[in-house]
Amino acid sequence: MKQYKAGPSVSLFTMDKDLIINVSKGSAQLALTEGGRLIEYDRESDSEAQFSVGDVYLGRVKKLLPSLNAAFVDIGDEKDAFIHYLDLGVNFRSFDQFVKQINISKNYTAFFQKVPIGEPLEKEGHISDHLRVGQPIMVQIVKEPISTKGSRLTGEISIAGRNIVLMPFSEKVSISQKMSSREEKARLSRLIYSIIPKNYGAIIRTAAEGKRAAILDAELRGLVGKWESCWKKLAKSKDVQLLFRENSRVTTLIRDLLSEEFTNIYVNDKATFDEVCAYVAMISPGQEKIVHWYNKPENIFDHFDITRQIKGSFGRVVSMKHGAYLVIDHTEAMHVIDVNSGTRMKTDGQETNALEVNMNAAEEIARQLRLRDMGGIVIVDFIDMEDAEHRNQLYKHMVTLMEGDRARHTVLPLTKFGLMQITRQRVRPVTVMDTQEDCPACKGTGKIGPTVIFDEALERHLSAILEEKGVRSLRLTVNPVMHAYLTHGFFNSIVRGWKRKYNCSIKVDKDGGFAINQSEWTDAATSAPLGSFFD
Repeated sequence: MKQYKAGPSVSLFTMDKDLIINVSKGSAQLALTEGGRLIEYDRESDSEAQFSVGDVYLGRVKKLLPSLNAAFVDIGDEKDAFIHYLDLGVNFRSFDQFVKQINISKNYTAFFQKVPIGEPLEKEGHISDHLRVGQPIMVQIVKEPISTKGSRLTGEISIAGRNIVLMPFSEKVSISQKMSSREEKARLSRLIYSIIPKNYGAIIRTAAEGKRAAILDAELRGLVGKWESCWKKLAKSKDVQLLFRENSRVTTLIRDLLSEEFTNIYVNDKATFDEVCAYVAMISPGQEKIVHWYNKPENIFDHFDITRQIKGSFGRVVSMKHGAYLVIDHTEAMHVIDVNSGTRMKTDGQETNALEVNMNAAEEIARQLRLRDMGGIVIVDFIDMEDAEHRNQLYKHMVTLMEGDRARHTVLPLTKFGLMQITRQRVRPVTVMDTQEDCPACKGTGKIGPTVIFDEALERHLSAILEEKGVRSLRLTVNPVMHAYLTHGFFNSIVRGWKRKYNCSIKVDKDGGFAINQSEWTDAATSAPLGSFFD
């Protein structure tokens, strides 16, 4: 087992691609960094109420919507899920027969292989011809619940692996169009056709290029096993239930992103470390050496500077270099991003300054889209530029920056008003984090105690300290305004009155960083703290 040895923080000037996994009770946080800079962030909960893309359910038709050619389906969520006729899948009849006829008395494998794969579902059909209210239906989540909308479903079940996507009730083997070598395509096609069981099809992913037969065979067996693992549950009960989950967010992210460019994967939990090691060894033998177990006392996110980056990246206002900043607002219909030059000095002319700020903003916006997983419509209000060539340059720059985004997206050129429209695939709710902290002065209430009786509260603290600590020489630090109030009047100041009343020595200091109602008592002789107070 390889243990991670704590060392200096990751350099922001390297281009290492690291995955940091912070596992705590009931949840896991995943941070993907490039050169130490946070570019993707995700959270996973162990809650059974979590509905994730790729999970497969046995649902029950709740209501038909003939006008939309769709239906609402109960999958156990408070909000009914939605499925359109075109999402039932070309082989819906096979899945429907399998769900209705499987029972515990059957030989599951033999029964599955005997289910006929008939004619594809008609493109111009009606959902009422295939579904009825109360009917059980096997579905897979393609879009998580967002706002007031339930999950979006498909009836075409697929089980994704690193190299292969398994398609039950299909007899076709397809190959990724990104693969360029005809010889490699032919080799993979012959290989998969020779090992795939009856009534299964597959999509061969780009990652399969150059992989040995043993690796692909092992992955295919694992995917088939995952699909078959739900048969017993399905045969026992036709109630609404989760049949099987997509891989955890941890393994899903590794499955989709792992490449030779990956430098390290750091995990702070032993069980998750073992899971990740085993998964990486299965999908990419030999690469498991990049997985490290982080077992130091310091929080793993603090060590790799993730906590600070989260606090600085998820607020409404996101700062950039040279004083420029973004303002990001989320609405029900879209996301709006405003680019501001802020305090940047305009020494090179308005047009040149606007171009430079906009180009820098485009980089941060592309990062923010991935980081927050912002989907749907995104409107960006860039700083106005008069030069058409500059606007075209900015558009091309944004298109290039978005090429590294795994989500499907479209970027449109700037309008004459300086607005850029971006559409991005939305499959789960946008990640919104409250980075604000409770004000220490008001403790989050928005109100503080009456300042006119602040001196009374200070006297109570003084009396308690003198009685409990036995200290006779004290130092009090307060806000400059309160300092002036407490020491006003040489002979009859509030502080001089305390000295006479309690027979003690008190020196009052002022600190501009203190809130108006903040105070701190220390031992004047030893500087030992005696208590900090907010009132």
